[in-house]
Amino acid sequence: MNKLVLITGGTKGIGKAIAFCLGRAGYDLILTYALDQVVADEVRTDVERECGVKVHTLKADISKDDTITEIDSFLERENLRLDGLIFNAGITCRDSFEKLTFENWNRVFFANVHFPVFLLQKIIDRINKGGSIVFTGSLMGIQPHSVSLAYGVTKSAVHSIVKNMVKFLVPYEVRVNAVAPGFVDTEWQKTKPVEIRRNIERKVSLGRFCDPGELAEVYRMLLENSYFNGEVVVVDGGYSYK
Repeated sequence: MNKLVLITGGTKGIGKAIAFCLGRAGYDLILTYALDQVVADEVRTDVERECGVKVHTLKADISKDDTITEIDSFLERENLRLDGLIFNAGITCRDSFEKLTFENWNRVFFANVHFPVFLLQKIIDRINKGGSIVFTGSLMGIQPHSVSLAYGVTKSAVHSIVKNMVKFLVPYEVRVNAVAPGFVDTEWQKTKPVEIRRNIERKVSLGRFCDPGELAEVYRMLLENSYFNGEVVVVDGGYSYK
C-alpha cells in the first residue's frame, strides 16, 4: 500500500510541483484547492496518468474556519490515514501599511498561521507514527518584506511554529520541518515585468529563479529523511549575496 500525503494548495504553483514529485516517488495524494475545480481535476488526472498513483482532490478555503472540520470529515468519511502533511497553501495582502485594515491583516493570519495549527490539532491522530509535516515558510519571513507586512510576519510565525511544535509532537512520533523558498518560477512569478525579474535575479548568486521541480525535491527530502526535525530549510539560490 502506498503512503498517503495531504498537500494544501496542491494543484497550482509550488504545490503542483510537489504533487508531481511525490507522485513519481509512489505516494498517493490528497490535494486541496481554493476555487478552480477544472484545474484541480486536470492535475489529478495528469498525476494519476503519469505516476500511477491515487489522487484525491478536495475544495478547501484556508481562510474559513469551517474548512478545518470539512477536511477532518473527509478523512473520516474516506477512512484515510496520513503519512505526510504539507502545509503549502497561503495567502497575502499587498495593502500599504497606511491602508492595511484589521480585517485583511486577520485574514492573512488565519490562513497562514491559525488554520494550519488548528487543522493539525484536529487531525494529528490521523497521522501515522513516523509521519512528517512540512510547512511552507518563506525567505520573506527572514528578510524584510517591503511589499506585504502581513505576509512577512506570518511566515516568520510559521518558522516559529516549526521550532516550537517539535516538542508537542514527540508523543505522536511525528516530525515537523519547513521549507523557506526564495523566488520560485511559478505561474504567478512569470507575470512579473521583465525589469523586476532582472532586479531579483541580480541579487541571487545563481542568477535565476528556482525551478518548482528543484524546490519540490526539498519537500520530499524532509518527508523521507528521518533525522530532519525542527528545521527551516532555506532554498534561495544565494539571495542577497551581493
